[in-house]
Amino acid sequence: MPRTLATLLLAMTASVPAAAAFHVQDSVQDSVQDSVQDSVQDSPQDATAPRWLRGNTHTHTLWSDGDAPPETVIAWYVDHGYEFLVLSDHNLLQKGDRWFDVAEGGRLTPAKVEAVAERFGEAFPELREQDGRTQMRLRRLDELQAMFDRPDEFALIPGEEVTGSFRLAQIHVNALNVDETIDPIRAESVQATIQANLDAIAAWGRAKGRPVLAHLNHPNFRKSLGYRQLAEMRGERFFEVYNGHRSVENERVGDRPSTEEMWDLALVARLHGGAGDGELLYGLATDDAHDHYETDAVSVPGRGWVMVRCDAVDPDEIVRAMRRGDFHASSGVGLEDVRIEDGRLVVDIDTDEGVAYRTEFIGAVRSEDGEAPVAEVLASTEADPAVYRFTGKELYVRARVTSSRPHPRPYAKGDLEMAWTQPVRPPGTGDDDTPRSDTPPTIDPEPSESDR
Repeated sequence: MPRTLATLLLAMTASVPAAAAFHVQDSVQDSVQDSVQDSVQDSPQDATAPRWLRGNTHTHTLWSDGDAPPETVIAWYVDHGYEFLVLSDHNLLQKGDRWFDVAEGGRLTPAKVEAVAERFGEAFPELREQDGRTQMRLRRLDELQAMFDRPDEFALIPGEEVTGSFRLAQIHVNALNVDETIDPIRAESVQATIQANLDAIAAWGRAKGRPVLAHLNHPNFRKSLGYRQLAEMRGERFFEVYNGHRSVENERVGDRPSTEEMWDLALVARLHGGAGDGELLYGLATDDAHDHYETDAVSVPGRGWVMVRCDAVDPDEIVRAMRRGDFHASSGVGLEDVRIEDGRLVVDIDTDEGVAYRTEFIGAVRSEDGEAPVAEVLASTEADPAVYRFTGKELYVRARVTSSRPHPRPYAKGDLEMAWTQPVRPPGTGDDDTPRSDTPPTIDPEPSESDR
């Protein structure tokens, strides 16, 4: 950019009166709208195919502990084809006045301010001198929504990472589609603290008449939670099976289960043992992005996301679909459809030439002696679509698809792109929450013509 930060400061001082420090001028707004509009690409929809919306529900900005202004964060997701995003800063929403110091060696450097000016227009960064320090105003949620929201193309869903603890256990719960801050609650135990925060988010939604969703974050972070905490959740039944932050230990460490193993242990405890509310537990993939200027750092965007089957890019409708379990998690593999039909689970993969895909159907089968079953891989296939035929004895079944393609922004060295469908019970078991269109139907040796 030809102008330095010092030149930009002079231009801002000369052109923006003090009384207008909090106002985005019409010319600036037009420039921003043009920038955003150019990055939103129309994608024709096949009227017969399900519509999947790509979104990330866990992202941080300079409003809390991220390293980028919110407009920079959002622009990355818009540029990379996401239809929705939640800025989940810790214990706050992006409201009120917040001025952030601009300093070399700080989280907001002069170079980052210049990058904002280059993307959104030179007059866009609102700067001031305060006690000898240069500061930039962080954009509020309502301003960001006005900048980026586009009917049926992109939605910025308000949210918060309700961040608390009980003794050494870190208890972080993301609240989706809330537009007021929900304060963290500490109760008399780890489980009681988790439940109190889940209940507070649900109660807020009921009071406002708005669909909301609470998901428990990174259970293995600092070895805070075990599968029993997932199993005992009531009402809200969502957690991160994949979190892109490298410090959260998604993987198995020693005798401590991975988050995916915890999912299966919790599902058996809930569905067989009656733990919690005895219902299915749904898994999300998220970025938990804090590092927005690198491709290989602790927590970068583009590692994990959810694909939600929803006809409208609308926060309420997206949350309703997720509450039904009508979504899958991904770190790179695309699924064209996931459905139950004729007593089978059918997974249609969005394949790429030269890439191999392996689908494993994971579940637990009821034992004749009534003992708690153990989750295992029930069947696997490299066919597309991948088809699993229920026997009726399964407690639940879910699918995991692994490709041969390396993840371009891996959580760990050697990671491959993957996808995870939600668990479902066999058809006819009376689970009213099982979505008949998205998640869940022995492996059929070859898919029939009707499956192709």
